[in-house]
Amino acid sequence: MNLSYQALPNYLKRFVVEQDYDSYTPQEHATWRYIMRRARKFFSENAVPCYMQGLAKTGISIDRIPSINVIDQHLRELGWGAIGVCGFIPPAAFLDFQARGIMPIAMDMRSIQHVAYTPAPDIVHEAAGHVPILIDPAYRKYLIRYAKMADKAIITREDVVLYEAIRILSDIKENPDTLPGDITKAEAGLKAAYAAVTHVSELAQLGRIAWWTAEYGLVGDLRHPKIYGAGLLSSVGESEKCLSDAVRKIPLTLDCVKQGFDITEPQPQLYVAESFDHLPSILDDLEETMAVKMGGVAGLRKALAARTVNSVVLDSAIAISGELQDFVASPVGAVEFLKFTGPVQLAINGVELAGHGRVRHPQGFSSPVGKWKKFPDRSPHTLSDSDLASVGLIRGRRGVIDFLSGFKLEGTLWHIFRMEGRLTYLSFSDCRVTRGDQTYFQPSWGGFDLAIGESVVSVHGGPADRETYGDYETGNVSTSPGRSSPYTEQEWRAFDLYGRLRQHRERRIPDKEIVPDLELIAKKYKTELPDDWLIGIELIEMATQRLKETPPWLAGVHESVQTFASKGRGADSHSVPAELVKHGLALVSIAD
Repeated sequence: MNLSYQALPNYLKRFVVEQDYDSYTPQEHATWRYIMRRARKFFSENAVPCYMQGLAKTGISIDRIPSINVIDQHLRELGWGAIGVCGFIPPAAFLDFQARGIMPIAMDMRSIQHVAYTPAPDIVHEAAGHVPILIDPAYRKYLIRYAKMADKAIITREDVVLYEAIRILSDIKENPDTLPGDITKAEAGLKAAYAAVTHVSELAQLGRIAWWTAEYGLVGDLRHPKIYGAGLLSSVGESEKCLSDAVRKIPLTLDCVKQGFDITEPQPQLYVAESFDHLPSILDDLEETMAVKMGGVAGLRKALAARTVNSVVLDSAIAISGELQDFVASPVGAVEFLKFTGPVQLAINGVELAGHGRVRHPQGFSSPVGKWKKFPDRSPHTLSDSDLASVGLIRGRRGVIDFLSGFKLEGTLWHIFRMEGRLTYLSFSDCRVTRGDQTYFQPSWGGFDLAIGESVVSVHGGPADRETYGDYETGNVSTSPGRSSPYTEQEWRAFDLYGRLRQHRERRIPDKEIVPDLELIAKKYKTELPDDWLIGIELIEMATQRLKETPPWLAGVHESVQTFASKGRGADSHSVPAELVKHGLALVSIAD
């Protein structure tokens, strides 16, 4: 494993997979080369200037699929890193990596049938799309800021279901073993997941910002913007269309969070940032509306609607992490009682309190919140041991706490806990919590821990101490769109021809030695693999750039490839857009 892996917490290591570089086929390397040569030609003029520089500075080759460990080594010079993952990983995990300055890179390589675009994460999108822009300091700063905000954003159960539907559809569309009926079923599942979304969550809002910036962002002059979004940088075809007048260009503001998107369709509008320095201002505006900043009743309402694991932080600094089931507040918005379903964790400053994890609170947790009647002008976390004793709260003795809200706690105190001078929690046995004639906790339920706090100062997504809390619902660990069936004999024959062409190109064998083999490759191509358009283009390229005289067999290869360029067709019932072949022919005269 690379150096970035060694620095990861255990809960993120489970998403990491070692790149099996030798498993990439010669056809996949050729597909990468085709994509990157076309990208170099187009993006040298239409992407941000740092893109071409970034390819070289981050160890990304035009000629072959890059090594993730090599990318990691180059990124470490920028204070970042890279690790390999398999297919989709949950958004919360992706953002956690990014908040640490580590770019997760999906290792799968899109198939030749999906050379123009694949909805599944792949090494073209992650490495050739995201990574090169990281050489810009302002952009790196933006990504870290974004990821840390998203790391605290509240995700809803609806988001998780939608993520799963997107993941399933994207994976099976890339998998060559998928049956048409499976795609239809997955498309219906995604449609149902979209329809079930009742509101746009904080994470969904940030997801939209990411979509319109890091994925499909433009920057600069509104009339002649430059491309920096990875979704565009990994699809020249869509990039060409996006710069035309057919796609509306809108100045980037926080209003972009109101615009949803469909990952299966081209984008009808795109947003243009003034510069990379402009991007953080969008986050500033959004952050003021997030529960992590607002806290209070507004933050609790977001957590309650989410039905996921979130953390409620009191003014004593104690954080209660779990699924918020209910809360009680006064007419003026003062929080008076909190109730969670389990498992629940208590933590301070991101560290779980000893003995207050899932084992102690497997079923849930509840606690009154607010000032005490005896000390109406003081926050409870400021009370000293003598203050506690004045109301009968002495270890080993039975005491009573009357809250201004009307809640009443009666029990035997057995533990007082302070952190950094603040009273943080009290533990009781034989405890009862009531308000009027309603009981909120009774002795038969076991020990009771009172979280000390006057108010809710923050509410944020996920547990406070994620490594200790353990698994919680954020989506499946990872998937792979890769095929499960073995390669066919025809595919192995194609791999052999691709491999031989690569050897001739890279080893610079004298022309007189390669002529006989190129003729043999051309013969096999015509008789055995006439539908593999990319082999034809590589043969034409090799003959054009390497041979002094035009060999007789080249005319037949030209004829086959021109058929693709005029009509578009392909093997295994996959259509090949004629435009892809035309672009390939245009690259023939460009020497690497």
